[in-house]
Formats: sequence, C-alpha cells, structure tokens
Amino acid sequence: MTRYLVQSPHTPEECLKAMDEFAAQGADALARYDFACVVGDHSNHVAYATIEAVNEPAARNTMPMLLRSRAQLVEVGKVTPEQVKSFHGGL
Repeated sequence: MTRYLVQSPHTPEECLKAMDEFAAQGADALARYDFACVVGDHSNHVAYATIEAVNEPAARNTMPMLLRSRAQLVEVGKVTPEQVKSFHGGL
C-alpha cells in the first residue's frame, strides 16, 4: 500500500456538505480527516488526512465527490532511525 498526504480545500459554503458526505461514509471515514476550518479563525477551509491505498486514484476515490477534483495528494513515506543514519553515510 502507498501512503498519501491529502489536502482537500473547500469553500465555506461547501464545508458542512463535505462533512456530511464524510459522515455518510461512516465514522471511520470522518475520523480519518482533520478539519482546519473547525478551529481558530475558521477561514482556512481545508481537510487533511493520510490515506493508504493501492494507488492515487484509489485514494482519491475514498473522498466525497465534492472534494475529489480539487484535492492535492502527495505520496509520503516513513523513515527509520537506521535510514537516517545511512543518509549521513553510516556515521
């Protein structure tokens, strides 16, 4: 599986509809996302998540249709302490 960092911008008018669509997919789908728009000044209407999927289209398909076309997906990965050490030439 490949991991993707997802940023899903939406307008204030789309916000509640997007949340409704996530909630309709089930509690797990809604819990995967963090919403910047529910804290602070409420002007940053972006939902964030890390999604594991076989490929980018599969990851995008886990999102509500409303957000799919504007979402930005970036493939990401984890590193181990051993890998960090190897990046320094094995020091």
